[in-house]
Amino acid sequence: MNIFTMVYAVGTAYAQQGSPQPAGGGLAAIIPLVFMILIFYFLIIRPQQKRQKEHRNMLANLKKGDQVITQGGLIGTITGLTESVVTLEVADNVKVKVQRAYIAGVMNPSKDKEQSKDKE
Repeated sequence: MNIFTMVYAVGTAYAQQGSPQPAGGGLAAIIPLVFMILIFYFLIIRPQQKRQKEHRNMLANLKKGDQVITQGGLIGTITGLTESVVTLEVADNVKVKVQRAYIAGVMNPSKDKEQSKDKE
């Protein structure tokens, strides 16, 4: 008797018996799914929404003279603002226009100076 014949015989015997029903019915299968959705919400979705809200607030509170960093890593001082465009001065007499959404954050020069002093 070959192995494939034995597997076929076992498979047909199992199919004739029928598959066993879950003990808790359909509700027992839904509970782990609901639990996984809650985990995804609290570990992924909720923190992401919080970061987006903080970023929107930061963009709304930009003002002239703020030192900012763009998502591309460009650091400059805001010299002009419109609804969607920020003009940055990145060096003496070098100005760059960047979309407001691409501002990654506001840099605090006083904290940077304190951290560099602590390292020395």
